[in-house]
Amino acid sequence: MTYASLAKGVLAAVGSFVLLGTVAALWANPFFIRMTPTSGFEVGLLALQAILLGVYVAIPVPACALKIASVGGVANYIGIACPICNKVLLFVFGANALLTYLEPIRLYLAAGGALVTLAAVLVRWRNYRIVSASLGLPVTNGHS
Repeated sequence: MTYASLAKGVLAAVGSFVLLGTVAALWANPFFIRMTPTSGFEVGLLALQAILLGVYVAIPVPACALKIASVGGVANYIGIACPICNKVLLFVFGANALLTYLEPIRLYLAAGGALVTLAAVLVRWRNYRIVSASLGLPVTNGHS
């Protein structure tokens, strides 16, 4: 991996953490107001998701496991976001259904999203190793 790919990964991690945390109103900001209180797990799972996204972006293999990473990101965001602040979900399901059915499982949805993103990172890393080996490039795997 090059320094440029590592820099892209760090930028993706920090950018996604700040952007998604602001949109989900996990901290006070002038743009969005949260209508339900946070439960305490949201910032930690957002940080985990941001780190995984940064690692995913830093691995220099084009377009592998992108759909898996996208599903993980969406699931994690729905899990950390305010259930009745999301206008699309509110329109489709209604506030009563969201508070009755989504609110109790938000932790599991956010954690599941992070696990799906982890699976995407592992697929991308495996593909990076295969491509690098086929090109005769050295692959760093943490072992000497």
